[in-house]
Amino acid sequence: MASERDPTMDECIRHCTDCHAACIETVQYCLEQGGAHADPAHLALMATCADICRTSADAMLRGTAAHVHTCRACAAICDLCAASCESMGDDGTMQRCAQACRRCAASCARMAA
Repeated sequence: MASERDPTMDECIRHCTDCHAACIETVQYCLEQGGAHADPAHLALMATCADICRTSADAMLRGTAAHVHTCRACAAICDLCAASCESMGDDGTMQRCAQACRRCAASCARMAA
């Protein structure tokens, strides 16, 4: 069935899945770092980003037209999460998470258009 999907959608599903994983893995890192990394608002945003990425990927995998709406929300939340991760400075782990969020945001924005 995946071969029937548009390649742009397959790419978006991969970006959503990668971003979901990056956010989940980075939450643990943030808890270990403490300080600003462990700010409850930052952690909640990362968890929300992971959730919407998974929801958007699932909607696309199901082939539902509602993916347009989940992708629109995903793009916005991924942008917020990327900015929050980038605010942590030159931390390589945070920058990798931000990059995954930015890729997902761009991909989801294309799917929502």
